[in-house]
Amino acid sequence: MTDSGRSFLSRRRWIVLAIAAAVTVLVLVLMIASIVPFRSEVARRKLIEVLSERLESDVQLDALQLRVFPSLRAEGTGLAIKRRGPPTRAPLISVRRFVVHGSLSALLRHHVNRITLEGLAIAIPPKPTPDQASAQSSSGNRPGLPRSLILDELETTDATLTIVPRNPSKRPKVWAIHALHMQSVAFDTPMPFEATLTNAIPPGEIQTRGSFGPWNADDPGATPVSGEFTFDKANLGVFKGISGILTSHGGFGGSLERMDVHGDTDTPDFTVEAGGHPVPLKTKYHAIVDGTNGDTILQRVDASFLKSSLTASGGIIDAPGPEGRTVRLDVKMDSARLEDVLRLAVKADRPPMTGGLTLTTAFVLPPGKIDVVKKLQLDGHFSIGRALFTDPGVQTKITELSVRSRGKQAEARPKKSVPSDFEGTFRLGNGVLTIPSVAFDVPGAVVRLSGTYGLVSEELAFTGTLVMQASISETVTGLKSVLLKAIDPLFRHKGGGSEIPIRIGGTVGSPSFGLDTKRVFSRK
Repeated sequence: MTDSGRSFLSRRRWIVLAIAAAVTVLVLVLMIASIVPFRSEVARRKLIEVLSERLESDVQLDALQLRVFPSLRAEGTGLAIKRRGPPTRAPLISVRRFVVHGSLSALLRHHVNRITLEGLAIAIPPKPTPDQASAQSSSGNRPGLPRSLILDELETTDATLTIVPRNPSKRPKVWAIHALHMQSVAFDTPMPFEATLTNAIPPGEIQTRGSFGPWNADDPGATPVSGEFTFDKANLGVFKGISGILTSHGGFGGSLERMDVHGDTDTPDFTVEAGGHPVPLKTKYHAIVDGTNGDTILQRVDASFLKSSLTASGGIIDAPGPEGRTVRLDVKMDSARLEDVLRLAVKADRPPMTGGLTLTTAFVLPPGKIDVVKKLQLDGHFSIGRALFTDPGVQTKITELSVRSRGKQAEARPKKSVPSDFEGTFRLGNGVLTIPSVAFDVPGAVVRLSGTYGLVSEELAFTGTLVMQASISETVTGLKSVLLKAIDPLFRHKGGGSEIPIRIGGTVGSPSFGLDTKRVFSRK
């Protein structure tokens, strides 16, 4: 072999050895990098800079570690994103620990494959006041931003969503998010999501899916949101005085501060403790929900139970006063059944009365951990048509009243029960139903009463007058009729017939009727 040939082989051997050595060193470096992560202060500062610019917020990141082999991985701790403003304001987003999984090829396409979060906490601030909004809008235009980075997948467990009230004395509303999965996450585009949340009051699980964004940095409450939800196994027993397991599902759309919600609920065992009888309760509703403070405007609620139905509108508002929200509604019942309502409120196995019921009332349910019956406030008007008492003895007395009031012989009893008609106003407060005025009609007589009824004790305390077509002496026959003629003047009504002061006591299950003797003589 010539000298030139040997020289070429020698050079080629050294080249091969040099390449092999370089590859060996590179492999060792990559192996070390995959085992021993290294801190990147430059990358940490750059990430803070980009997030601060993009979100117009103050950003904190305690630590960032990078690893490049076998795939790109970044791990950070102590991330907090806080809107610029008062120094005491809580971070909008904070993360205890996050891990980013990606690749160089994906980064070239402005994509990150996956991010997992631990200890995610999101705090939605209250809607800015007009002065705050004006100051924000006049603070200048945003700097030009590069194309948004897209996170292909985001997953987190045991996160929290907090609604911060405007009033610092009010307790924030906190939602526990057991699992959250988002796709195509970017601040300037809608982001699909699936989540499982725990509702605190009433306690129950919410499954929801939909779309969130694009994020509005100037006013987070204006961020668009839409989707559907299922609220399962909500225990109404947390509200003292009622019980039942509620299931609800529906859809929503709009923005965080104004979500338009349509849904329905089903509570097969709804029970008011005062009555103790479970009834199936179904509702359909349309509501406007402010997700930045939790206030809800009920545009319309249609509810039905047994053979009765009602409609309502109003709101569930965080009003000044005790911790919690106040429910204010206007309720209307056009074609309900009295026995259905009494089944909710009366302990007796059989409702004391039946009949057609119409009712309108203002409904106020303040917050507080006391029995619903004791804190519920009502103020309205009712009428009952063709009412019959289910107790045979009571109904017999009503029938006899009708007969005697028309001046007929007591022995001439009608073959059928005589129905009654009621009409009046009412107020409910502290568990006591006050009826300032009620008119009770049967053929031949009108009863006008006022008094109270205790929803828990079931005690009756009413006084009033009985106006009859007949005089006292005409209600009986024989010697009794002759003897009673002497007292007819005491009870004579100016329009004819007689007017008798009466009282009603006892309980709903066992009422007592009698002459109010004190008023007999005091009125003359």
